[in-house]
Amino acid sequence: MRVPTAIFVMLVLAACGKMSLAQEAPAPLLQSELDEQRALLERVIANQKKNDLAQFTYERLERLEIHKGAAVQPAEVKTTRAVPAGTGIDRIPVGPNGKPVDAAAYRAELEKLERALSWAAEDGRAQREAYEKVAKKQKERSDLIDATRTAFLFTFVAHEPRGDRMLSKYRMIPNPTYKPTSRSTAIFSKVRGYLWIDEDAAQLARAEIEVTDDISLGGFLAKVYKGSHLMQERYEMAPGLWFATYSQYDFDGRRLFMSFGVHERTSYSQYRRIGPPKEALQAIRAELGKSTTANAYP
Repeated sequence: MRVPTAIFVMLVLAACGKMSLAQEAPAPLLQSELDEQRALLERVIANQKKNDLAQFTYERLERLEIHKGAAVQPAEVKTTRAVPAGTGIDRIPVGPNGKPVDAAAYRAELEKLERALSWAAEDGRAQREAYEKVAKKQKERSDLIDATRTAFLFTFVAHEPRGDRMLSKYRMIPNPTYKPTSRSTAIFSKVRGYLWIDEDAAQLARAEIEVTDDISLGGFLAKVYKGSHLMQERYEMAPGLWFATYSQYDFDGRRLFMSFGVHERTSYSQYRRIGPPKEALQAIRAELGKSTTANAYP
C-alpha cells in the first residue's frame, strides 16, 4: 500500500505551489519584504519543476527500511538500484553497498531493464498511449498544485543553519478561507507543518508535515489517523538540481476493518544521470557488454 507516498508527494507539491504569505504578529512585514518572499517562492516553484523533470533522467541507489505494525518489530530492509525506464522506475535488488549480490541474477535484471528501455524508446501506438497516461498523471498533479494555491498560509519563522548553508524556515498552516473542491483538496485542511528553503539556491531543502485530523481515503475504504508524520530532506545532487536524500513516513490507519501501522525510511544516494530511454538504453547495453553502435536504436 503506497498511500503515504501519494499523500506526501501531494502535500510537498502543494507546498511548492503558489503560496499565500501570512504575517507573524506583532511585527508586520513591509510590503517590500513580502514582495521579496513571493519572488523567492516563485523561484522555488520553478526550480522544483525543473528538479521533477530531471529526476526522470537520473538513476539512484535506494535503501528502504520498512516497519509494519509496532515500530519495535524487526525492519524489512531493501536496497535497490532505481533506474528510470520511460514510463516508470525499474528497481534492481542489490547489496547494502550497492553492488550485485548474485552476478547472474543481476545480469538477468539488467537484461529485463534493457528490454523495457528498448520498448520505451520506440515510437509505436502502445508507447504513445503509455506516455499519454504518464502525461495525464502529471497534469492531474499540476491541477492539484493549482487547486492548492490558496490552501495554506506560510509564515517566516527563522533562519537555521544546515552544514555550511543557511535555510529559511516557514510555518505552514491551512488557510481558513480556503474552500476544497474535491476529496483530494479536502486533505489540506487536515495537515500542517514546516518548510525549509535554501534562499541562495531558491530550493526546497526540507519539509515536515503532520496530519492533524483523520484523513479518509477512497470513501470509507481506508483512513490515515491523526498524528501521522511525513518528512523529507533534499540536497543538491547535481549542479542546480536538488533531489531527495532521505524520506520518512510514520503513520497509522485503518484499511477496511483492519488497523495497520507503517514506518518507512528511505535513503537516496549515488545519483547519476542516465538520460531518457534511448540514451539510457545505450548505457545499459554498454554495461552488459553489448555493442552500442550496431542497431543503436530499436
